[in-house]
Amino acid sequence: MALEVNTNEFKQEVLEAAQPVLVDFWAPWCGPCRMQAPILEDFAKENSGVKVVKVNVDDNPELAAHFNIMSIPSLLVFKNGVKVNQAIGLQSKADLAALVK
Repeated sequence: MALEVNTNEFKQEVLEAAQPVLVDFWAPWCGPCRMQAPILEDFAKENSGVKVVKVNVDDNPELAAHFNIMSIPSLLVFKNGVKVNQAIGLQSKADLAALVK
């Protein structure tokens, strides 16, 4: 299951995570974000080696600004605290798997 994180939890949950982390920057009013949510949940269940977290851009605008999030959904992949990949827009499970490789 995807973990909802805020600015205060981001460092510990994402940057200091031992495994790769897929971060979904989203908002409740965003149609494609709502379509992405069940795909992310399925991906999280099927890929235990990847941590999946969600950041609500409305509640955490400083995080969105820090990572230059201009469109949502934006999916960022972090490994060892470093952003290594990014995709914008609705992604399939296969796209997510390729993104975190």
